[in-house]
This record gives sequence, structure tokens and C-alpha cells, in this order.
Amino acid sequence: MYCFNLGGLAIDRAVADAFLTAVTPAAVEATLLTLQQLQTHHDAALAQWRLEIERLRYEAERAERRYRTVDPENRLVARGLEAEGEKHLRDLAAAEAELRRREQQQPTSIGPVQLQRLRVLGADLSQVWNAATTTDRDRKELLRTLLEEVMLDVKRAEGHAHLTLRWRGGAITTLDVPVPRFRPMGPRTDEDTLSLLRRLAALYPDEVIAGILNRQGRKTAMGERFTANQVGSLRRYRNIPSFQPSAEPPSGELVSIRKAAQILGMNTSSIHRWLADGFIAGEQVTPGAPWQIRITEELRGRIVPQAPPEYLPMLETTMKLGVSRQTVLQRVKRGELQAVLVRQGRRKGLRIKVVNYQPVLFEQLS
Repeated sequence: MYCFNLGGLAIDRAVADAFLTAVTPAAVEATLLTLQQLQTHHDAALAQWRLEIERLRYEAERAERRYRTVDPENRLVARGLEAEGEKHLRDLAAAEAELRRREQQQPTSIGPVQLQRLRVLGADLSQVWNAATTTDRDRKELLRTLLEEVMLDVKRAEGHAHLTLRWRGGAITTLDVPVPRFRPMGPRTDEDTLSLLRRLAALYPDEVIAGILNRQGRKTAMGERFTANQVGSLRRYRNIPSFQPSAEPPSGELVSIRKAAQILGMNTSSIHRWLADGFIAGEQVTPGAPWQIRITEELRGRIVPQAPPEYLPMLETTMKLGVSRQTVLQRVKRGELQAVLVRQGRRKGLRIKVVNYQPVLFEQLS
């Protein structure tokens, strides 16, 4: 199953032309009718509020009469009637205040000068639609005043899109808009793997990258395991620069995973997990040979006996950022978040630095 996209400019232009054709001859009359309806609805709403006030005033007066006729010795009943009367008075006061507020909100009326200007605009609505001062939001609001629904049926093989416009009131308009013919693409490597490849290519050669991708269970576009040649081909096809080793010899002792675990005070399973996730670098003499870890100051700095205060546990990090654990790990691997590993004590485990993080609108979660 292949996904495809469709440019919206031709569709937007066809819908806009249909809208302008339908609305231009009756633009002024429709506007005047709308204003008249607004005034009618406003007057009807005021009449309903006045009736409600009359009802509340009657209820308040009746409650007062009942309170005055009660025997003063019957204090329990008197207190109940007094509370009821006060409630009716509060409701009456609130309704009267609301009526005054609504009476001040009269719908906008059109004077002779405004009516003349409206007729000039209505005579050439297309200029108003295409004016630089008219925003896309304004155009959408205009479309929604008349259009109820737009249904799109893309027929890529035939080279056109069939539009069905349903107007308010039930009228239907059909349009055919030319679109580019569909050309199916071949298999593609998923974007998450490509993103990881871009990050790894700056740090490791192709054979090391292939090992990391395979340990994470990733597959090529054809569903195969990665090799150094396949990584190189994919990297060149995507214009991803290759790893350039430093001119200076690498610093740090190169040791086995078991020795690295002893030096760093960790167990070998943690080393393997960090290696598979790409958190630490590993080297092989040749693909398939045992992995070796280079003990550098940067690596030692990421494994600490106690995390600084601004580094939070995984659970607190996910709650503060509002994302899942997998998303946090992805950001750590991408270098967007700094992480350290506390190797001892009750609070051992991964700690992530989260300081003044501001989430991005519509941020995509992994």
C-alpha cells in the first residue's frame, strides 16, 4: 500500500471560484438579510428575558407574601421561607442585570454610506477575496458561511479529482480538477532509521553503523539485515556524509566489554544495552569480532555515583515533558536531552537533564 500527497492549490482555486460565482450576484442582499435576522433574533431574545423577569418578580412577591403570613412562633418555617425569598430576589437581580447587558449589545446596523460601500464591494467580490489584506482565515470563514461540506475523490489513474460541494440548503455542485497522475514509488527505508543513520554517520564508520542497526532489529527497505555496503549505499543515496576519523589518534584505553564493566562499575548487560541503543560507542576489529569499548573522560562523565539536582528520573521526566518513555530515549539518542547513569544507591538508573523545557506546538510523539 502506497501513500501519496496531493497539492491543494488547484483544489483551493476551484472551490474559491465556485464560491465567488455563487455568492457575487446576491452578496449585498444576503448581507442585509443576515443583519435583519440578527436584529430579529436579538429582539426575540430580549422579549424572552423580559418574560423571565416577570416570572421571577412574581415568584419573589409570592415568597414575600408567604413569609409575612407565617406565624412568628414557627421559627423553622419562617427561616425556610426567608431563605427562599432571598434566593428569588437574587435570581431576579441577576436576570435584570443580564437584560441590561443584552440591551446594550445591539447588533451592528448599516447606514446609507456603509450600504453604498457594501454595494461597491459586492460588485467585485473577487478583488476582495484576492486582496493582500484578506487573510486565509478570513477566506475560510467566508467559505463556511455557505459551504456545508466538500468531498474529494482523487482519481490519479485518470488524472483528475472529482469534487462535490454541498451548500447550506442542500444544493450540490460537482467539479473535476486536473491532478498529476499517480506514479507509485518503490520500497523506502523508514524515516526513523534514516534519522538514526544521519546521527550515527557523524560518529561511526559504515560497518559499525550496520552492527548498531542490526542490534536494534532494524531492516532495510527490502526487509533484510544491514551490511556495511548497504549502509554506504543508503548513505550516499540520501547525501549523508561519511564518517571522517580524526587526524589525531583516539584517546582512551580500548578494552573488552567485561573490562569496561569493571572500570565503570557496571554489569555487562548494561554495557550491552547502552551499546545496542547507541548511547556509547563500540569498536570491532572486523564485523562479527567481539566489541570493545574506549574508556574516555566523556564516557566516565556520563556514569556517576550521584546525579546533579537538575537530572530527573525517567518517570518524572516523562511527566514533566508530557511524552512517553520511548520518546525520552529517542531524544537522548538524538542529543536533544543530556543523560547520565547513576550506578549505585537506591536512586540508581538513568537520569535526564530537564531545565526550562518549553514544548513545541503539535510536537510529534515517537
